[in-house]
Amino acid sequence: MPTTPSSKYRPEIDGLRAFAVVAVIINHFNKDLLPSGYLGVDIFFVISGYVITSSLAGRESKNFLDFLSGFYERRIKRLVPALVVFVLITSVLISLFNPEPGVALGLGWRSLFGISNISLYRGSTDYFAESTELNPFTHTWSLGVEEQFYLLFPFLIWFSGFGQQTAKGARNLFFWVGAMTIASLLGFIYLYQVNQPAAYFLMPPRFWEMAAGCLLFIGFQKRAKIEQALEQVPPLLVVAAMVGVMYLPVAAAVPATIGIVVLSAVLIACLKRETVAYKFFTLEKVVYIGLISYSLYLWHWTVLSISRWTIGIHWWSAPVQAGLMLLLAIASYRWVERPARQKSGNLSRWKTMLIGTGFASASFGAIFSIIKPLTGTLYQGDKVITQGEYRSMNAGATNYGLTKEKCFEALFSSTDPNKCRANKGSSERTLYFVGDSHSLSIWKTAEKVAQEARSSLFVYGYSSTPFPVLDYTRLSTKYDGREQFKSLHKFLRSDDGIREGDIVFVTLILPGYFSSKSQITIEKARKVLTPQDFLEMWVQEVIDLSSFLKSRNASLVLFAPSPIFKNRFEQCTKQWFNVFSRAKCEHPKSAFMAEYANIFEALGRIENTSNNVYVFNLLEAVCPGKICSYDRYGFPLYRDEHHINDYAAREVVAPRLLEFLSSKGLVQN
Repeated sequence: MPTTPSSKYRPEIDGLRAFAVVAVIINHFNKDLLPSGYLGVDIFFVISGYVITSSLAGRESKNFLDFLSGFYERRIKRLVPALVVFVLITSVLISLFNPEPGVALGLGWRSLFGISNISLYRGSTDYFAESTELNPFTHTWSLGVEEQFYLLFPFLIWFSGFGQQTAKGARNLFFWVGAMTIASLLGFIYLYQVNQPAAYFLMPPRFWEMAAGCLLFIGFQKRAKIEQALEQVPPLLVVAAMVGVMYLPVAAAVPATIGIVVLSAVLIACLKRETVAYKFFTLEKVVYIGLISYSLYLWHWTVLSISRWTIGIHWWSAPVQAGLMLLLAIASYRWVERPARQKSGNLSRWKTMLIGTGFASASFGAIFSIIKPLTGTLYQGDKVITQGEYRSMNAGATNYGLTKEKCFEALFSSTDPNKCRANKGSSERTLYFVGDSHSLSIWKTAEKVAQEARSSLFVYGYSSTPFPVLDYTRLSTKYDGREQFKSLHKFLRSDDGIREGDIVFVTLILPGYFSSKSQITIEKARKVLTPQDFLEMWVQEVIDLSSFLKSRNASLVLFAPSPIFKNRFEQCTKQWFNVFSRAKCEHPKSAFMAEYANIFEALGRIENTSNNVYVFNLLEAVCPGKICSYDRYGFPLYRDEHHINDYAAREVVAPRLLEFLSSKGLVQN
């Protein structure tokens, strides 16, 4: 049992922790089993606010420095040792199976200082995307949120007078925290609509959840009638409601989060000794799961992440994986967590804090100093062509004197599209390949088609930005090439731009912007647009572009979408350790056709508006059969989840595109 004095210890709180961590683990095993089980983290937030406030109530301190040092001493002993051991061991494990673990290792050392959530936000990470499951440190975002809360909370406690046990301290704290709770909740609701990563990962929009626990404790202390009223609520009914909320879809994240926080607070209030729910939550084994819940939360994600890189997650592997999580958590609790909390000895608080901080810093130094060998020599698979190597390949000169390297440089350092133009002397035709990063990934297609068609070549693209440029006020992607594309628009309409016989090819990751599963948020005129709204805006822009091209006797070719795979490229290379995890590397073409149906319908509408618009089915080119796969005849076709590589661009797409252009009379054989 914990070392907390028995008068303050509530075993049912540990039972509630067990409920929360089990919900999270079920969701992380399989989202279909409990779609919103991730809300178990929000239960932890409420518990944390309640327990921290409870532990500080009535605690005597000589002065503010004594109060502050005591608070951080307890937090360091509670969190740091288990986290450090987890990060060190997991860093080595992921480096055995991921050929490019640099991103994961970077997130790992950031978690030691409570800033991994900020790193995930800055990367515009979508927590619900399947790619996050491959980083064994993604889940440490919640620790970052809590640790940042701890930077603020003791100051509120002390300067409100609550920590000094003044007469009006509790009232002051209630009003201060209450006002911040309202602001935080409103910020969470607003940000989730316009900037989901900010609402999800940052502490200010999450403050209200931990504050709810604080307000609950103070309310009980000062308003007995509130506690007496909540005691009348049947706790089993509350638990059933919480489980029901966890079955809501991810799309209902805002009401689901608010619901689970409110229900968690009510459950803490109504769990009384005589109730059946109390008896269940205080069962010895349930309480024990709650006691090891921190270590269990840390290690469960490592087991799942490494499993996804190796054997995968299946019905037959789940019991073994769950057992391994439990064993690692028990070991961490018994030999790391509990000794660290109990062995304070005669060390002063400041010495304890210094040792804890030094422990984390030394661990950071250890990881940082061996990042290079971790990212290279530890990998246990056969050699694979990594994303980094693909980015550096084939950057040499083309037949037209233009280098891909120079064009890439122009994309990010200049708005002058002329730098991406290659002229072939007396050629009267120019082929323009424009779009986002997908336009750049088919560089070899553009080169080969231009050679065969005896035409000049122009290639221009900007990551994560749709072309034609749209009149939106905000697009929450990592990159934003609107200014570059505005310059391109002017260039195309200039005397040096589009001429008779020219062809403009537009290549985009269309499902990334317009499919029902798109995670991009667009705000225009204070209205949040749906992907379908965004698609209709784009359709109109493309129709306007085709009208302009027709006035110049030029043509427009739109690329239909290619597959977006769920697994990482590295996962789908055949290795000795991933024989059972490659099931998601092949998908029926019909599934992609169904998922992108609205996009194909929109492309058809555009094609029917004018006789100078053509749609090239890239999906059919890379998936000529019924199954879409990362490779064909042993040759990989992709460099990541959705960008085709140079081999596929040159040997697979280019011949099909030339055949298509010839059939439409746009080029001659």
